[in-house]
Amino acid sequence: MNIILLGPPGSGKGTQAKMIADKYSVRHISTGDILRENVRNNTPLGVEAKKFMDAGQLVPDSLLIDIVKDRLAKPDVQGGYMLDGYPRTIPQAEALDKILPSLKQKIDVVLNIDVPDNELVRRLSGRRMCKCGRSYHVAFNPPKVEGKCDECGGDLYHRDDDKEAAILNRLEVYKQQTQPLIDYFNKQGIIANINGAAEIPKIFEEISATLNKF
Repeated sequence: MNIILLGPPGSGKGTQAKMIADKYSVRHISTGDILRENVRNNTPLGVEAKKFMDAGQLVPDSLLIDIVKDRLAKPDVQGGYMLDGYPRTIPQAEALDKILPSLKQKIDVVLNIDVPDNELVRRLSGRRMCKCGRSYHVAFNPPKVEGKCDECGGDLYHRDDDKEAAILNRLEVYKQQTQPLIDYFNKQGIIANINGAAEIPKIFEEISATLNKF
């Protein structure tokens, strides 16, 4: 079973990805991770990618798909995998569609974790940080003393990118990028929309019900 996992910031995608990988024994493939791994191991693809990264540029799609193809050709994914962070755009999705037949693979389902903006803002804007690195959430993981770190007693602060205006901007960028992808996979009849506003076990229950069909 081969899966693509989509979800906006704050959707709990990382939590669900781990649960999916554990239950269904599929390899969790984060494109960020495999990109960094190639750079760290100084592979030919990693050396090429590092040139762009060092220049502060995005790794081009042509190189990224080569890195993805190299990863999907490895023996450990033959029992199934879950792509997380790829594709992000229509050209990337089209490139993936072109390489999969050469690997004798196909995507079985695209899981789209859907959460209303107001819930995402609530989740993301509640984070509070301490200079010692400890993080809290005003609703889900509050400190024992409001505004103070349990660990070092330091004052907690609200990061600029965790404030509502910044979050809404991030979500707008995500939607502009991802909605065409959702439409693309919808036309292929392989997308499953998951209610990501529910509690974590309920979300996984819905995901499991979808994946059990395969």
